[in-house]
Amino acid sequence: MEQQDTTVREEKNKLGSIRIADEVVRIIAGLAATEVPGVAGMSGGVVGGIAERLGRKNLSKGVKVEVGEKEAAIDLYVLIDYGSRIPDVAANIQNAVKNAIEKMTGLTVVEVNVNVQGVDFGNGLDEEENRVR
Repeated sequence: MEQQDTTVREEKNKLGSIRIADEVVRIIAGLAATEVPGVAGMSGGVVGGIAERLGRKNLSKGVKVEVGEKEAAIDLYVLIDYGSRIPDVAANIQNAVKNAIEKMTGLTVVEVNVNVQGVDFGNGLDEEENRVR
């Protein structure tokens, strides 16, 4: 899931040029998704989990982007809070990510695919597991 940081969008004006890297688009998408109520977190697989345990927070974890000169397609891998209505949360993620990327980068977002990888039961499950032992 590791992607190279290539220039996504380049604009030239009188003062020079403006370049936006792929990583920036991934971070915007990841942050916008995690701000949606009902999202427990992003699912980044084994490598992302190891990096977090080592103290490095990966802000683009669980995000894959395909970016052209003017358009972007986003794939998100998320964990949803137990009790949340998954279709509603997913639709809210799609809207939040689309709006954030378009507003901040000027790219047109053609699709936002939300892949629900799991359900987070919160601290309640941890307490119950400790009680059972």
